[in-house]
Order: sequence, then C-alpha cells, then structure tokens
Amino acid sequence: MNDRDQGFTDYFASRSSAFRGTAYLLCGDWHRAEDLVQNTFVKLYRAWNRVSGREALDAYTRRILVRTFLDENRRGFFHRERPAGDQQLGDRSEPPRVVEDRLVLLHALRTVPPRQRAALVLRYWEDMSVEDTAAAMSTTAGTVKSQTARGLDALRALVPTATF
Repeated sequence: MNDRDQGFTDYFASRSSAFRGTAYLLCGDWHRAEDLVQNTFVKLYRAWNRVSGREALDAYTRRILVRTFLDENRRGFFHRERPAGDQQLGDRSEPPRVVEDRLVLLHALRTVPPRQRAALVLRYWEDMSVEDTAAAMSTTAGTVKSQTARGLDALRALVPTATF
C-alpha cells in the first residue's frame, strides 16, 4: 500500500464513525447514513491528492457529506419521510425519560426540510459556527441563520414541550 492509500485508510478508520452519526442526523436512517458516508469517502478519495491542508480535512469531508445529502434530496434519489397522521407528541403527566425525548426529537428532525435539517445538525450537533456552517452548505451566513431559525420553529411546532 502506498503512502496516499495509507493516509486515506487511516483517516477513514479514525473518522468514518463520527461522520456516520452526522449522516444519520441528516437523513434519519442508518442504512442511508451508511450510503451517504460511503459516497462521501469515495468523493474524498478521488480528491485526496488535491486536499492541501490535512488540518482542515474534517471540515472538507463534512462539506462533501452535506453537499451529497442535499444533492440527493434535491434530485429525488430518496423520498422524504413524512409524519403518519396528526399525532400529538403531547402532554405527559410524568417527566419524560431521556431516551424517549431523544426518539421524539429524532423523529421530529426527520420531518424538517433537508436544508433546515442540515443547518440544525451542523450548528448544534457538530457545534459549528455560522460561518463554518455556511461554508459547509455552500451558502451565506444569512441563509444559515434563517434556515436554523425556521428549523427550530418547525421543531418547536412538532415538539411543543421541548426547550430548544
């Protein structure tokens, strides 16, 4: 194995599982997340010799992942999930458990439009700045702010008892 392949193999081994988590939050399906990560790393491998700054590799890879996710949604490769009926996530007499809250939030996140979901995941899961999120999404900081605000509004409407 040459140095190029070894470097890529090492990077894939150390970072692919983290990108799977991000991909899952973007698409809401583990199988599709695997496909997104696979497509992302195929694209990264093709550009591996042109990637100049290894310190910015995570940001570059994340950008490929988000673009791949948004492109697939734009082109209609995968259908968007929609909630089944008008289910109220509703009133609970006892405090919710953490696992239940997480499942409700993940379900609600899948119903948010793809660009808003990408903005939310990058800003709050990846803890990226507005500017870094804009770069990853190939858009402006203003668009990131509006997509994030709309996404949070959508989540609040779906999960009225949550505090985010």
